[in-house]
Amino acid sequence: MDVFLINSSILAALWLRFDFTIPQLQLQNYYTTAVLTTVIMLMVFYMSNLYNSVWRYASIDELISIVAASFVGSSILFIVYFHLLRINFPRSMYPIAMLLLTASVGGSRFAYRFLRRVKRISLGCSMQNKRVLIIGGGTAGSLVIKEIYDNPQICKTPVAVIDDDAVKYRRKIHGVSILGNRGDIEKVVKEEKIQEIIIAMPSATKTEIRKIVDICTKTKCDLKILPGVYEILDGKVDIKKIRDVQIEDLLGREAVKVNLEEISDYLHNEVILVTGGGGSIGSELCRQIARFDPRELIILDIYENNAYEIQQELLRKHKKINLEVIIASIRDKKRIEQIFEKHQPKVIFHAAAHKHVPLMENNPMEAIKNNIFGTMNVAECAHQYGAKRFVLISTDKAVNPTNIMGATKRVAEMTIQAMNHQSETEFVAVRFGNVLGSNGSVIPHFKKQIAEGGPVTVTHPDIIRYFMTIPEAVQLVIQAGAMAQGGEIFVLDMGDPVKIADLARDLIRLSGFEPDTDIKIEFTGLRPGEKLYEELLLKEEGLQGTKHEKIFVGKPIVSDFKKLQRELMILRTVLASEDSALADGIVRKVVPEYRCVG
Repeated sequence: MDVFLINSSILAALWLRFDFTIPQLQLQNYYTTAVLTTVIMLMVFYMSNLYNSVWRYASIDELISIVAASFVGSSILFIVYFHLLRINFPRSMYPIAMLLLTASVGGSRFAYRFLRRVKRISLGCSMQNKRVLIIGGGTAGSLVIKEIYDNPQICKTPVAVIDDDAVKYRRKIHGVSILGNRGDIEKVVKEEKIQEIIIAMPSATKTEIRKIVDICTKTKCDLKILPGVYEILDGKVDIKKIRDVQIEDLLGREAVKVNLEEISDYLHNEVILVTGGGGSIGSELCRQIARFDPRELIILDIYENNAYEIQQELLRKHKKINLEVIIASIRDKKRIEQIFEKHQPKVIFHAAAHKHVPLMENNPMEAIKNNIFGTMNVAECAHQYGAKRFVLISTDKAVNPTNIMGATKRVAEMTIQAMNHQSETEFVAVRFGNVLGSNGSVIPHFKKQIAEGGPVTVTHPDIIRYFMTIPEAVQLVIQAGAMAQGGEIFVLDMGDPVKIADLARDLIRLSGFEPDTDIKIEFTGLRPGEKLYEELLLKEEGLQGTKHEKIFVGKPIVSDFKKLQRELMILRTVLASEDSALADGIVRKVVPEYRCVG
């Protein structure tokens, strides 16, 4: 096509220059130079990368390349013919030919893009296309609409845009009208027969996103979101990055930010041990620690499948990482001692624990063995082998516990706080609430129930919990390790607590159903050891701010180490008899605030 357009432009330029009649001499000049003209122009086009572009995405950049190539090519022709070969083309022919060449070559490219769009509308899957509403009339919204047009295989048609800027009302973005603000969402959805909503507000706060999602879930449309502002850096957006709205988007608060420089100072070039490294929290700890180039990262877990999965993931993403995966139980003191003697870890993140409240209520001795004495084994080895820091992953259920799991975690906190006064190792605990998406957490459970058609079961209509995402929880743990001075319990400002019943309704709506109509919600009653709300601090701990705006610290409570040791020795003796009632009584003596409610 370019060979034809190059020669046509030269002939058309001569035809225009000589008032629609080309003299025979000029025709002869054209015949003499046609091959050379074609070769020169094609070489210039090739050097200008006109044959490397994907023309279905042709835009202003490609147009600039065409203009530049036509100008350079015409200039070369002028120099070759007028100055070197002395071929007597009129000088005015060259700029005329350049303009015609720009128009024809550019027009052919953009016509291709236009015809593809027409074909998509008239044929293809246009009848089955989802009618899409874009929320956000800024750069991100514009890029989303462009991406939809450029990717016909996704079978979407942008129908309308919503934006809170009144100045934009009734204006168009790539031919799509802005039909109102967030208050008009439901009306526009109904009038325009919208089937899917895409939230394209990557710089909006979590609070704003939550408000938008609350409105959108009333429409029963499929709901998608462009995750974050980093997705549109350099004007780039990928339609594949537009994902379903997730329950994490509804927390209504900003994610925790950490001091990367402070973190890297104590993780870089150190031997790091993560117990329970294959679990939800442990594996995310390993992912984030790997970024800071530890001398050696040791993943310790009793469950080989999880440990294998995180091992393979880290080896794929971090080719040079020095990684050791150890299958062992924290209950086995001798084995833990061997690991510490061989690897000499300097920073320990202790995430290994039994955490499921109902299961531990039925198996209290296992909670005691693992959460109390497993923690003691690792902590004592950390002290014995000169570790610098030991960070215990704790839980809000350790505060005024009403179940054996929470009580054992509170004993673990007391143990490491007491040891902090006997050791050069800095022992700290990090306490937070429920983690979205962790193994056995409420969200995967609800999703499974929704996929099975319901009902979704909630223990009590008024039960509330604090929530955070797995990356947030892990960032807090790592940041706490950096801030540790010894004996502290770090607590995250987790925002407002969430009603579990509301969480269930949000998840049902996000799955495209109507709560209590399509999917029923059933209240089953509080389980043994479960309370309506969780606390993050004991009264006597107090609360102090830190240099991190989202992290607070409870003042250390000094435990009588010798007394605690005596009580735990008695408890260890009781374990051999498997007398759970007697063991429970001892735990209550160690943790006076432990009150069973189930």
